Amino acid sequence: MLLSEQDQFLSYNGEVLVFQLSKAKHSEEADDKTINLCVRRMAFNRDTKVFVQKSSGVFSMGASHSKIEMICCSCTTDSRTGIVLPCILMKQKRRNNVKYFLLLLHSSNQFEPSFYFRLDYELKEDIRLFAGPSLLWRHANKLFYISSNTCVVQSAPVQLSSVVWTGEIVGEGTVVLGVRTACLPETEDPDGFSVSDRAIWGSEFFGYAIQTQKTLSGTCFMPHAYSRVVSSVYVCKSERLKQQLQVSLIAITHKNQLVWFQNGAPKGVCELPYEKPCSVQPALTSSNDLLFVVSFASGNSCVVQRRDSLQVASKWQKVKCVLVDDFISSGSEQLLLLFEDDSNTEVLSSFKITDLGEVSYASGINYKHDVPAAEGLQENGLLTVRALETRLQAGWTSVRELQQHLGLQKRVILESCRALIDLVEERTHILPNSKEEGLVSLWDDVENPPDSLSKVTSLVSEVPEHITEELWQRVVGDSLVVGVKLAESFYSSLSDISLSLVMDQDFSSISPVIKCQSKIIKLNKAFSALAVSSSQIEPPPKKVKLDLHSKNDLKGEFPTRSSRIQLGGAKTVTAVTSLSPLLAFHRVCCVVLLHASKQNHPNDSLQQSRKITVLCGKTLLNLEDISNGRYSVKMLRENSYCTGSMQDILAVLAVSVRFSFQIVSCDCTLTPVRSWLLGEMECTPFKECQDNMFCHKAGNVHGTIFNWALKNPFEGVLTIYCRNLTVLFQCLHCLTRALPPSCSVKLLRSGSKEVLTEQLALALEKEMLTLKNSLSLKETKAENSLTWGNESGKKINNAPVSSLLDTEEGLQQFRKKLQNEQEESVRSMNQTMNGALYQKIALKIAEAVISSDMIVCRLAKS
Repeated sequence: MLLSEQDQFLSYNGEVLVFQLSKAKHSEEADDKTINLCVRRMAFNRDTKVFVQKSSGVFSMGASHSKIEMICCSCTTDSRTGIVLPCILMKQKRRNNVKYFLLLLHSSNQFEPSFYFRLDYELKEDIRLFAGPSLLWRHANKLFYISSNTCVVQSAPVQLSSVVWTGEIVGEGTVVLGVRTACLPETEDPDGFSVSDRAIWGSEFFGYAIQTQKTLSGTCFMPHAYSRVVSSVYVCKSERLKQQLQVSLIAITHKNQLVWFQNGAPKGVCELPYEKPCSVQPALTSSNDLLFVVSFASGNSCVVQRRDSLQVASKWQKVKCVLVDDFISSGSEQLLLLFEDDSNTEVLSSFKITDLGEVSYASGINYKHDVPAAEGLQENGLLTVRALETRLQAGWTSVRELQQHLGLQKRVILESCRALIDLVEERTHILPNSKEEGLVSLWDDVENPPDSLSKVTSLVSEVPEHITEELWQRVVGDSLVVGVKLAESFYSSLSDISLSLVMDQDFSSISPVIKCQSKIIKLNKAFSALAVSSSQIEPPPKKVKLDLHSKNDLKGEFPTRSSRIQLGGAKTVTAVTSLSPLLAFHRVCCVVLLHASKQNHPNDSLQQSRKITVLCGKTLLNLEDISNGRYSVKMLRENSYCTGSMQDILAVLAVSVRFSFQIVSCDCTLTPVRSWLLGEMECTPFKECQDNMFCHKAGNVHGTIFNWALKNPFEGVLTIYCRNLTVLFQCLHCLTRALPPSCSVKLLRSGSKEVLTEQLALALEKEMLTLKNSLSLKETKAENSLTWGNESGKKINNAPVSSLLDTEEGLQQFRKKLQNEQEESVRSMNQTMNGALYQKIALKIAEAVISSDMIVCRLAKS
């Protein structure tokens, strides 16, 4: 008969329970062998700074022809009373079989046998005690468990290679988190996670609920890619929000890392100082710091602290056991480290109690005889540190408020400098967005609201030319599209064109100005789109926002889009906004404003442009007109063509998203593409631009616009204008079924190379003209400054040099001529330029170079 060589330690209600196996004194005869399981309750004495024994208990077991061992111990819930009690798993090994039994320890130090069972093999892998008391283990890649309610060994219908955690999950009861070989379904998971992760790694996480016998998805715990390296897990928090399981956990890996996961995604990682971590447990200290204690197979331990990031706070070597509990009765948890000490055989002789803060007790320290004074000093120090922490937090709050105030002052100074620069350069200063600056209107009197519309329309520039020709509006789905047709004679002198919509009503709590985000669309044989910077109108006067709970502006709830569309000689600017928020007012009248930069001389690249705002008209919208379909888009078939008007085409393009795909076939021609468009997709070309087709097929793809440009019989570019990505995926799915298997489809992210090459040529031409104009301007000024010297020496230059050298007077004239030429050469080499002119030339050259460089970058990505 062999006894267990190691004692078992367990913390329970601030006490340390020490379990030991010993041979009974009266069992000296060979036929009567008895083994005693002894328990000693040890408590820490804050006066003497040592652990003292409070009580003890004994449980005797007959061990004739058998070997008895302690397997593990843990604190579990007794299902009969709901009280948490210490539980010990014992093993009694005979020749033919192995008997296992569980013991519960009560507060009276009495052991109660809970249940027992027999197996023909020994428990070695992933043994866990949980509420009941219950026991589970893994054997031959199968999960087995037994409970005190049934006392029958049951097998779970799952295959697994390891168990990393067992505990309670809200709404599911006891859950086992394990790793198994990936079970790849034929279709995608309903939870949205792809099967590629499991297919690559060959394994996956899964959860198994013991009570309900239900399998849970492991993706809410950790990604499947970690299934090959995670060895142990501790679930810190689990809850259900809108039927979704939210889990926060800590995991240790075979790569010597501690990783923090939040709802299935990694949020932090920390490198561990030792190899082969085997377990992790949390500790909540007095300063509300959450610590994670990691134990290693080598007998070492470390503590990882989580504040701004995960970092190792302390580490120890030759640690026999680490327990977490309130050992000093302070209301918070501390760490008890039991060290290996061969020189002293007494229980709990070498220890350390700490919370990595104010609490620190260690064995082997000679304290002074004035124990109460030392104890009071430590308590006073603890209170002092807590008070200092409170003052530090208050000071940090004051520093944060001061930083915000300084930031506001800095923004005001910078905006004042910009306004001063604009004033000196005779430019109109545009105030920043009021919502971004945290500002509200100065007028707080609701009875006399300001005329915001008059403030906005006062910014309209007086432009004598008739820039706009037509104003129209369309309703496409939940979007309102407003378009303005520009006159061809003035379009070439305009740039940075955009639209703004201003509500023609007085509202006391909202801003009438609707912001516009610009987007350029060129409509010719193939559509193309390029995003540009947004523009906005100067808001009404503002002040610092004092009410943090005030209502948001209406313009922040539905941002709009503005686009510039070109078709031959027709130039149209469109603005797109969400329709439903406008219909909340039942009847809405909007003023349409056009913003642009205008050059008086378009051919002069150095000419200073000025910003203009043009009043284009008003649009009226109400529910009755929308119900009658007055502004609806009408795309009908007539003699194999789509009868939609140009306004309808522009409206559909304005609310669509553009995607271009390069299709290349090596084995056969691409004739199936056009057949697919006209046949399966039921497309018809527009009369105004027949290369573009409108999809009449019923379903989500209805309203999609296609453009098929065939470069050669084996290569072409398909451009798709659709409402969203779902429609795009449906179109591509149908296309791949119609194309031959050898075809390759590539997404053109920056546009086709032909269009970009043309744009690059125009940009380089503009850059060359800018350099030529700037150099010619400098040369003209230099020639004008040197004209006086040339006229004074005309007669001398015409005379022959040989005749001048014959006489003394001629020699003097030749000397004077040579001196004049030297002075002219020096003046031509030292020509200077006005600073304002040089700044203007440098700015124009830089803008031209940046424009060409951006096109080159897009061309390289295409």
